[in-house]
Amino acid sequence: MKHIRCYRKLFLTALFLVVSYFVGIGAGKLTEQMNARETASSASENWGLGFQEEGSPPVGNASSDELWNYHASFLDDTDEKVIYLTFDCGFENGNTKAILDALKKHEAPAAFFIVGTYLESAPDMVKRMVDEGHIVANHTYHHPNMSSISSKEDFLKELKSVENLFKETTGQEMPHYYRPPQGKYSLQNLKMADSLGYYTFFWSLAYVDWYQDQQPSKEEAFEKLLGRIHPGAIVLLHNTSSTNAQILDELLTKWEEMGYRFASLEDLLSKKQDA
Repeated sequence: MKHIRCYRKLFLTALFLVVSYFVGIGAGKLTEQMNARETASSASENWGLGFQEEGSPPVGNASSDELWNYHASFLDDTDEKVIYLTFDCGFENGNTKAILDALKKHEAPAAFFIVGTYLESAPDMVKRMVDEGHIVANHTYHHPNMSSISSKEDFLKELKSVENLFKETTGQEMPHYYRPPQGKYSLQNLKMADSLGYYTFFWSLAYVDWYQDQQPSKEEAFEKLLGRIHPGAIVLLHNTSSTNAQILDELLTKWEEMGYRFASLEDLLSKKQDA
């Protein structure tokens, strides 16, 4: 009997050690997975696109459905030939007037994502955007890397400062439409914007138009903007581009000849909310 009790004790001890070992491995893996998720949530990314076929929507860093979980968008999932025009406005250098003139001529609505200094330096241009029925939206006050801001209070301050100045300038409330500067974002960033009631907008078509001393030629611009246009495109252009100011009237005409029409981001949100 003594031997039996001894063997039983040894068996139970061994069993306990084996179970503890595998529980430890499982807990370790679970911790690794949780840490990986946390890292992924806070990791900063640059919004990027991969164009696979001319005339077809590109593939983004995240899918349209994934982004919409946080009320973020980069295109309209549709076969309809509709374009959503957006402009990022960092400063005024004399090109915005021609852009607004072209939009007015084609009765094309647009969204202008402005920074705080643009409001300070070009209030009359902002008022014209509003008077002509365009959306004026939030591109933050100081144009920082928003994904590096971990405090919800600091995140909101960058957006709220623009909103407050916009209301002082126009007498109207600024819509809660937001574009991350330089397209830098993280999952945590998207969650934060969503929790504060903002819709985040990326883009599905853009080209290198922001270098003042290296402006693309008309031919280079048309190659990208005509070749890569696609149904449901959110197009990003910069108001500072002299090339954009020069070609926009002709560009809009060419898109119209291709069968496209222009719609507002408000229309896009209505579609997504009704889906």
